[in-house]
Amino acid sequence: MPDAYAEFKEQPGDDPDDVLFNTLYGVRTIQLNRPKKYNALNSSMIRKIIPRLKEYQKSALASVIIIGGAGPKAFCAGGDVSHLANDIATNGDTGRSASKNYFGLEYKLDHLIATYPKPYIAYLDGITMGGGVGLSVHAPIRIATENTVFAMPETGIGFFPDVGGSFFLPRLEGQIGTYLALTSSTLRGVQALYAGIATHYIDSSVLSNLTARLSELVFKDYSDLRSRLLIIDRTIEEFNTGLPSNDSKPQLAGNLRIAIDHCFQYDTVEAIISALEKERDGAATPAQVKEWAGQTLEQLAEKSPTSLKVTLRQMRVGGTWNTSETFRREYHIAAQFMQHPDFVTGVSARLLHKPPTKPQWQPPDLKSVTNEDVESFFKIEEGEEGLRLLSEGQDYERYPFLRELGLPREEHVEEMVKSRRELERKGLVDVMVEAKDGKIGVREKVEEVVGRRCGEDGEGKIVWRG
Repeated sequence: MPDAYAEFKEQPGDDPDDVLFNTLYGVRTIQLNRPKKYNALNSSMIRKIIPRLKEYQKSALASVIIIGGAGPKAFCAGGDVSHLANDIATNGDTGRSASKNYFGLEYKLDHLIATYPKPYIAYLDGITMGGGVGLSVHAPIRIATENTVFAMPETGIGFFPDVGGSFFLPRLEGQIGTYLALTSSTLRGVQALYAGIATHYIDSSVLSNLTARLSELVFKDYSDLRSRLLIIDRTIEEFNTGLPSNDSKPQLAGNLRIAIDHCFQYDTVEAIISALEKERDGAATPAQVKEWAGQTLEQLAEKSPTSLKVTLRQMRVGGTWNTSETFRREYHIAAQFMQHPDFVTGVSARLLHKPPTKPQWQPPDLKSVTNEDVESFFKIEEGEEGLRLLSEGQDYERYPFLRELGLPREEHVEEMVKSRRELERKGLVDVMVEAKDGKIGVREKVEEVVGRRCGEDGEGKIVWRG
């Protein structure tokens, strides 16, 4: 193995079976294999996956890469932060250095996935949180099932939404990303599709059949990545099992979505809390929004004040970062959190202590976290050694296949409304469904956007309200 990959060689103590690799014609499968630990990602697993991805990248026989998790409960419940926090608590600076090295390995893998030149598919079948999000959300094709449970729970353990959260969360529609980042709220099943976390939704019972079908695909040698992904997209739709009967509509919708975009638009956590309090206490606030606002305030009250303020700052600046800058800056921020007491405090209280206890955050409240404290997490000193990535120069500022894969975004609906002024409401929805070849979830997503953002003129034609 070249010296550039020396850090990925097997080390003493690595479990030889924590990741399983398999070949099925042109498909290469990667199975995270720590089901008793909910497939939590550790350094041993990363040291296996990176060399395999580089090998598959060079092989003309490897056409499609699929990553999934072993067991019925999780794709990957996150990085093994319990081990990191325990190491810091036990070994001090040595543990902090080891934790920083772990995050460096993890972010190199995440960036490699984000810039991978071959079709990479993630099966989000089960719990998908933290480090599991890094293994999946940057993939061009991300398949949710009825078992999907997505969350970024970092603010509750004294950390921040890393693994490229600076990139993908601010690029979700409206303020959904900021809401998910600060509150650690979960999205289940098809809701991950509607929010833009997943690009497809199918029933878990057909995943093995889908893998077999994908192994049959043969691409032209001259086909580019976009062409191959579109073929895979159409193939996945062959396994369309319909939406779940008890959860077929978007939940972050209507008045609730309006409230999310309003409350989480502000640039200070204090202003967000004030907006939520007004929603909770407002006489004219719809009952659903009142209840949501109260629950959201309770969620925020449990989080690390430092994590909340750093995370909000991350959401506001991350939207301008490209993929390389994202992981380099997150590497620096993670190192700062390893020096902060809230990480060990949060992980110990929430994950290590049985039963979980209430963390004693330092400082204990928002007013004690100054702007200078927040900026210290983002300030990179001159001469500081940064993270060396494995695929330098292969970067972008927006995911390259947003329009082709997944559901239409709000800006796509807006474009259609403004370019097809002759359409009535139903006609516009039908046109967008047809343009996506009847893809599952398109009708429900477009109807929600139209209901929230559109009106009608005097002739019954649809207009964008802005």
